[in-house]
Amino acid sequence: MREATPAVEATSNATHPATEATPQSETAAVFDPGRRATELAILDALRSVVDPELGMDVVELALIRQIIVGSESSEIKMVLTTPFCPYAGSMVQQIKDEAESVLEHPVKVTLLAERWDPRDAGLTW
Repeated sequence: MREATPAVEATSNATHPATEATPQSETAAVFDPGRRATELAILDALRSVVDPELGMDVVELALIRQIIVGSESSEIKMVLTTPFCPYAGSMVQQIKDEAESVLEHPVKVTLLAERWDPRDAGLTW
């Protein structure tokens, strides 16, 4: 979600310390309200994608781990409720379609290997 900061050349002019570049580690990420609004619009659209076995949407189940919004392409990283979910293909396609309807450019959906825990969604059985 964070864009790369362009490299800045440091000058070694001891009499003008203000002209020296700030190290990359000291530069703070700037909050982009437009980007956050886009992420929230994507999450809202993804609420229509329901896990057929549990009858709950992928946002409510906390399956969406990360949304990376780019200018020409984007990526959504997610987990499945079970490692060999029989509905994985259709859910991934629905997520891709819904996100692309918001962004109007290609979206890649990446399945992460981490395990889903019902407690992530506030569920206890």
